Amino acid sequence: MQPRLVTALLSTCLLIGTTVAVSSAQAESVTERGERFDRVVEENGQRYVLLGSGVFRYMIWTAYAGAYYQLEGEREPQPLSDVPRRLELAYFHEIAADDFAEATEKTLNDSLTLYEFNQVKENMAQLNQRYRDVVPGDRYLLSWDGEQLRLALNGETLYEDSSAEFASAMFGIWLGERPLGEEFRDALLGVDG
Repeated sequence: MQPRLVTALLSTCLLIGTTVAVSSAQAESVTERGERFDRVVEENGQRYVLLGSGVFRYMIWTAYAGAYYQLEGEREPQPLSDVPRRLELAYFHEIAADDFAEATEKTLNDSLTLYEFNQVKENMAQLNQRYRDVVPGDRYLLSWDGEQLRLALNGETLYEDSSAEFASAMFGIWLGERPLGEEFRDALLGVDG
């Protein structure tokens, strides 16, 4: 074999090997506007698999990127069920804690029946007191492990509750029938628009 041909073949093999390695690394996570979300997350002995991710836009602002996960083996989107699930939101702008509380109350009031809202009103009031201001790069996590709802900011647990109804109401803000944004909901659920 000619030396140039051998060099070309070796270069091609190395290039293919590098491409495969890069593709493998990319397969472990997704990126939304610079924010990386793992495809599989393990927490408290449970494995969660990414169903979808996207970016939420409000008027002219790109507010945050998000990723929605469900318990491994639960591939059909079930955001309002008892299936263990998690929603992670990475923020691009400063948002005050009071704004989170106000938006939570308004959205739940608009999306739930009066009876449903009254059932979760006390839970919501407690959660609303736990919100904190966020700055770009901060991440809120809302998770339900089948028994416990948890709200965490940058890994620090701020609120826990055992109400499955309240968990579904909270996930419904982004993933329900009347979400904050339908395109964002569909992207999180992995549904083609």
